[in-house]
Amino acid sequence: MSQFDTIIFDLGAVLIDWNPRYVYKEMFVTEDAMEYFLRDICTSHWNEQQDAGRLFADATMQLVEEYPQYKKEIQAYYGRWVDMLGGPIHATVDMFSKLKASNRFKIVALTNWSAESFPIALSMYDFLHWFDGILVSGAENLKKPDPAIFEILLSRYEVDRSKAIFIDDNRHNYEAATRLGIKSIHFLNPDQCRIELTELLGLDLT
Repeated sequence: MSQFDTIIFDLGAVLIDWNPRYVYKEMFVTEDAMEYFLRDICTSHWNEQQDAGRLFADATMQLVEEYPQYKKEIQAYYGRWVDMLGGPIHATVDMFSKLKASNRFKIVALTNWSAESFPIALSMYDFLHWFDGILVSGAENLKKPDPAIFEILLSRYEVDRSKAIFIDDNRHNYEAATRLGIKSIHFLNPDQCRIELTELLGLDLT
């Protein structure tokens, strides 16, 4: 029998495909122009502030004031947020389903996600309702890799860190969890994750 009794999933890029390029490839004439916009204007750092609780309206206004020539494109970031969703990552959802069906694990999610948009995802994806708990960074005004948000999850859902496995595609989040004594898998793709989980759990997930 495995020593582990809890699986902690990240959501974006692990269970749900999200990419702003799905919208902006239609809005920019060249790929270089699109990549400049996403690298230097609507940056990952800017978006992460919304994951930590900043309101979409405030974030959009701040950026439009700074870059008025990109007003339409900036407003599209959250105005067309749903169009940035590529759908479930089916191979990982299938793995989640097998873990759930085994009835051996508490399964929770720890996601960097805005509290404003997460209810939309909940309404779109049935598998999000399979979790025994979901901690959304935007609702806590904290985000990974801050150790505090991991501690909130462990306390709120009564998780023993020595018996938990954390799965995340972001290296910084994976490393933060590891430093806190949580066994972690750096998610690269569903097949790699399935192999590592199988080895840790002794459970056939094919």
